[in-house]
Amino acid sequence: MSKIASAFEQGKAFIAFITCGDPDLETTGKAVREAVANGATLIELGIPFSDPTAEGPVIQGASLRALEGGVTTDKIFDFVRELRKDVTVPLVFMTYANVVFSYGTERFLAACEDIGIDGLILPDVPYEEKEDFLPACRKHGVKLISLIAPTSADRIAMIAKEAEGFLYIVSSLGVTGMRSEIKTDLQAIMEVVRQNTDLPCAIGFGISTPEQAKKMASISDGVIVGSAIVKLLEQHGKDAPKYIGEYVHSMTKDL
Repeated sequence: MSKIASAFEQGKAFIAFITCGDPDLETTGKAVREAVANGATLIELGIPFSDPTAEGPVIQGASLRALEGGVTTDKIFDFVRELRKDVTVPLVFMTYANVVFSYGTERFLAACEDIGIDGLILPDVPYEEKEDFLPACRKHGVKLISLIAPTSADRIAMIAKEAEGFLYIVSSLGVTGMRSEIKTDLQAIMEVVRQNTDLPCAIGFGISTPEQAKKMASISDGVIVGSAIVKLLEQHGKDAPKYIGEYVHSMTKDL
């Protein structure tokens, strides 16, 4: 069993996304620990990129602030190495293909293995191009997480059959961000997924309230929340970890 699977063992998983280095890595570490202490079962760490195409304005802003603050991939690797001294939940990186390519795919994945990263999400890499990264991921024991979007249509079964770690189900068209209502027929998508894989599935994009989380968790194995958490970092800066802990508790207590 992969370590990622452990995030889904105790009921519904709560996956928290946090951009590394916004406003600084010390705050990121405190935010991660508060999220875990209050029920997050897996942490998605964003490596900032200058052109994050899947992200809405909230996470784009976080990436920009982190880059302007001087965060680098190497600094993030050092940060995770320290984080791993006391944070035991699965950790996955979310970034973009160019970040991995420019660092060197083999070198990047070897570093991930060394510091204890369990998975990698690359939202700009389509299913058909995953072979650019999959061999290095498998060599270093890092699960390459697949995404299924409302536009995946007849590709859903194909993606599900070959998925590893967990499946990231994208709830809505467009970019990340808080939504008042999620209108996608996720039930239909989940039925196709369930017919083709036993892997756990988590729904993300647009989830920001306990009601939305509960609804999404009722048809999946967990939920992913990013923009609502990153918004707290934007609003409160270095004081945000306390608010993140309270928010995660409000989202997880009834899951």
